[in-house]
Amino acid sequence: MTLTTPGRRATAARDGAATPHALRAEPPRLTGRTALIGAAIGAVVIGALVAIDALAPHLFSARLPNRLQDGLTLSLSVLFEALPFVILGVLLSIVVQVWLPAGVIERVLPKRGWARRAVLSLLGMLIPVCECGNVPFARGLMMRGLGPAEALTFLIAAPIVNPIVILTTHAAFGFDGGILVARLVGGYLVANLIGWIYSRHPDPDALLTERFRDTCEVVVHEQGSGIRRSLAQFLIELRAVMPALIIGSALAGAVQVLVPRDVLLAIGSNPLLSVVAMIALAISVAICSNVDSFFALSFASTFSPGAIVAFLLVGPLVDIKMMALLRTTFTARTLAGIVGIVILFGFALGIGVNVFA
Repeated sequence: MTLTTPGRRATAARDGAATPHALRAEPPRLTGRTALIGAAIGAVVIGALVAIDALAPHLFSARLPNRLQDGLTLSLSVLFEALPFVILGVLLSIVVQVWLPAGVIERVLPKRGWARRAVLSLLGMLIPVCECGNVPFARGLMMRGLGPAEALTFLIAAPIVNPIVILTTHAAFGFDGGILVARLVGGYLVANLIGWIYSRHPDPDALLTERFRDTCEVVVHEQGSGIRRSLAQFLIELRAVMPALIIGSALAGAVQVLVPRDVLLAIGSNPLLSVVAMIALAISVAICSNVDSFFALSFASTFSPGAIVAFLLVGPLVDIKMMALLRTTFTARTLAGIVGIVILFGFALGIGVNVFA
């Protein structure tokens, strides 16, 4: 039995398959839910800062007003660092969705599932954008017929095999400690592992949010010229990913001012705990994969090579910002599975590097 994803239905409809008017979905609208979530996050962060300042002031050297300012600065820096790549990813998505001739992707990719995923996991070498821009691009691929498992394989591998990431990782570490090789091989393997696991799901549509499935239906029925459809797609994608990017950036800034950095540094000498600490740091700081190697380099004298590898693998794939972006497309259950697999794989890889490097 052939499984049908929203993207395949969209491709079929665009190529002439009849779709009843009743199936047309209304464009997804932003509600007050996003604003409420943002307000709730802000209230929780401020409350936590006030409580810590009152109950345990010795944990932080800076006073509360300074930490609030630091949190805002960090949140804005994450947002503005990611924004250009998100827009670039949206533009690439439009090229794939609107301007790429029908059937090109299917003709280029291998027919067998494992071979197709193996090729897709190397596609990031041709797209030098950070992980934020890969999300809208992957959404465009699914709208053109790729399945969720195939899109996930690309999404997980792309931030690691990105040519800029390879160059910056080499510039920071060279081949010392096997960090560069472990990052590249680990990223490729975990991407294909996740792709294989979710390719066996009996209902691929169940991996995707209802909102994204509705968006697929809306896009295929968009009428007018290529320019009109491009503008419509641009607005749809920005409305989908921008709220998540803002919330993710706010969370990243909040975590950095709530978690004492000295606590992480204190356990850096332990080969086991150092891996755990750097995974936690990778999830919280939300640094673009194009420059995260230089951030990790500052910890190289304190933390083990395995901990550095775990940081460089886990961060681009499932940091707070990336989780918020992935949630625009994949269900909470799917996202939880992805995060769990990446963290466990990163931990195992970090321990392996510490043992054998």
